[in-house]
Amino acid sequence: MTTGREQPERGRNTEKRGFVMRNWCTAVIRFIEREEGPTAVEYVVILALIIVVCLGAITTLGQNSNGTFSNVALNGTMKGSGS
Repeated sequence: MTTGREQPERGRNTEKRGFVMRNWCTAVIRFIEREEGPTAVEYVVILALIIVVCLGAITTLGQNSNGTFSNVALNGTMKGSGS
């Protein structure tokens, strides 16, 4: 008879997952406590700023080229209808 609340599987795999998680948590804590942590954060901030600038440039360039191609298409229709 099942009660809807199954017990998690016990054994070697469960212990291995717990060991891996503990090691991962320890590594994260060590990374945060070391001096290299703030340096990594600075690199992330610089990367984010570069991405924002690139997105702004691509958006502006896209809008300008869209306007240019719209003018070319409009001029092509005007010349085509006048002949």
